[in-house]
Amino acid sequence: MRAVVQDAFGGPEVLHLLEVPRPEPLPTEVLVRVHAAGVNPVDWKTRAGTGMAGVLGQPPFVLGWDVSGVVEAVGFGVTTLKVGDEVYGMPWFPRAAGGYAEYVTAPARQFARKPATVDHVHAAAVPLAALTAWQAVVDTAHVQPGQRVLVTAAAGGVGHFAVQFARHLGAHVIATASAARHPWLKELGADETVDYTTTRFEEVTSDVDVVIDLVGDDHDRTSTRSLKVLRPGGLLVAIPAGVSPELAEAAETAGVRVTPFLVEPDGAALTTIAALIDAGAVTVEVEEVFPLERAGTAHARGEAGRTRGKLVLTTAN
Repeated sequence: MRAVVQDAFGGPEVLHLLEVPRPEPLPTEVLVRVHAAGVNPVDWKTRAGTGMAGVLGQPPFVLGWDVSGVVEAVGFGVTTLKVGDEVYGMPWFPRAAGGYAEYVTAPARQFARKPATVDHVHAAAVPLAALTAWQAVVDTAHVQPGQRVLVTAAAGGVGHFAVQFARHLGAHVIATASAARHPWLKELGADETVDYTTTRFEEVTSDVDVVIDLVGDDHDRTSTRSLKVLRPGGLLVAIPAGVSPELAEAAETAGVRVTPFLVEPDGAALTTIAALIDAGAVTVEVEEVFPLERAGTAHARGEAGRTRGKLVLTTAN
């Protein structure tokens, strides 16, 4: 099969297409013929030697955790899926899944049937970003109707799902993004929008119950600044950079809570998310699609920033 391999850490140029052995499913696993693979910030961070590089170890390896495709074979013991099922998932994260390839194998319960109303390209844009948003908003923050939720970097892959999930739960959603994204974010359910290029959100926002921070302190001290807008006892979910000792101390001093976060595979949640997509309650935004052999170009596009929604690779199967 074809796969995008990297033999060293570095820039987008280290990604290259190779013929590699096709995997075979072990008991409880399925073999999925990949139609499309999502591209995420963790991908290009890992490619460069940060992200999940500490988990994957030294190259060579195949990046990619978002996949959508068709079950090609099932291992012994699998009862939830069958050959021919259209599925999507985020297998193995944070261990290597090898999603930038024509086939992947993983435990059957790390997949779910893909949303019926979208194609494989849009389905591949969902798993990692939507599971991150779902597990942060629903499972970690336990957002309730009427609460005020601030989402930073709201126009990105995770952000546009976090806005929609928080709104679906009945929250009042405040979204930060460049001004050009504001009309779209309001269509997705944002009640308020803040142009981060001209306005510091802590100057116009207060009494927030939950902050879903998708920027981190590495960029303009966004996590630390988020503490200022939280009500007493409010929660900051710090996703990209985690919680430094300094941030934890600042949160304690401010009388608010802060938690690090890392997404986990969750086929059951993907089933729920698929139902929301099929019901029209959640939409999936794909900005650009690239053939598998142009994975490096996709990484360069993502690293440049300002992406609306997701970037996706297609295997053209």
